[in-house]
Amino acid sequence: MLKEDTSSPTVAVESLFISATLDAHERRDVATVDIPGAFMQADMVGDVHMKLEWKIADLLTRLEPDLYNKYIQTVNDKSIIYVKLKKALYGTLQAAMLFWQDLTKTLTDWGFVTKPYDQCVATRQSMGASVLCFGMWMT
Repeated sequence: MLKEDTSSPTVAVESLFISATLDAHERRDVATVDIPGAFMQADMVGDVHMKLEWKIADLLTRLEPDLYNKYIQTVNDKSIIYVKLKKALYGTLQAAMLFWQDLTKTLTDWGFVTKPYDQCVATRQSMGASVLCFGMWMT
C-alpha cells in the first residue's frame, strides 16, 4: 500500500491555536468529544488478515465453539486463529485514514464545510454562531 492510502491527516497545530484564540476572544462555549471505538466505525478496505494467539483464540473457541473450533490451529502448543477484518482496527495501517474519511463524509453530510487551508478543519454556521470541528487530532 502507498503511504497516501494509509496515513490520515491531522489538524495543523496552527489551526488548533487560532481556533482556541478566537474561542477565547469571542467567549465561545467549547466542547470536546471522543468517539468510542472510533476506528471500528469504518469498514476495512481490501483483505486484511490478523493472527489471534493464545488466550484470545482460546476464549473465542469457548465463547462460540461451533463457530471457531473448526478454525483453531495449534502450533508449538500455542492456539492460533486467523481472521479477516471487516472493520478497521486500531493499529492496522489504514484504520486512521478510513476513520478520517468516514468522519469527513459524515460532517459534510451534516452541512460542515472543510477548509482549504486544513482538511481536518470543518465549519458550519448554526443559529448565528460558527461551529468548528477538528476531524482528527492524534496524540
